[in-house]
Amino acid sequence: MEATGVTAEPVSGELVSVAHALSLPAESYGNDPDIEMAWAMKAMQHAEVYYKLISSVDPQFLKLTKVDDQIYSEFRKNFEKLRIDVLDPEELKSESAKEKWRPFCLKFDGIVEDFNYGTLLRLDCSQGYTEENTIFAPRIQFFAIEIARNREGYNKAVYISVHGKEVEKEGNHGREKADSGRVEEKGAKREGEKVKTNKGEEKEKEANKEINKSSETAM
Repeated sequence: MEATGVTAEPVSGELVSVAHALSLPAESYGNDPDIEMAWAMKAMQHAEVYYKLISSVDPQFLKLTKVDDQIYSEFRKNFEKLRIDVLDPEELKSESAKEKWRPFCLKFDGIVEDFNYGTLLRLDCSQGYTEENTIFAPRIQFFAIEIARNREGYNKAVYISVHGKEVEKEGNHGREKADSGRVEEKGAKREGEKVKTNKGEEKEKEANKEINKSSETAM
């Protein structure tokens, strides 16, 4: 993914061999536990990076590949009515679904690197990568669905679940300041009224003195 900003580093011949094996379709693994484990770990690392990405950056601004526009256009042309907020595994894994997905995926052979690489895909895009919410899918299928989720606003639920709490805290802080201001204002008003009352009492006493003086003079 371009948006991850991961820098390529030199790798050993052994790692290149593992990477090549991991780029094969899942059905090519056979029953080799080492390959299956390496593939699963690689897929999990990719999933963790991607989930952190959509949690920290507004997903609508993300660019996952150099050909996002092409992937999205082809995806919606071929799967116009596919529901992507909560995926139905049958829409991806059934024999009829595979027949429809196969030509779409093959269009990106040579265009998207490791287009058939095994990748983890969330079923419900508002949730994380839990065991119940995750299936394996070819990388191009992951890109197609996640690019659509980002552009159509479905992945924003993850971003809001993280940043919405921060916004709420800021809002509460603002309300606390406003309440504090109102308390201070009321206190100042009461002080003003007290001063005003004291001045009134003083004036009344002065007036009474004047009245008493006048009465004594008259007598």
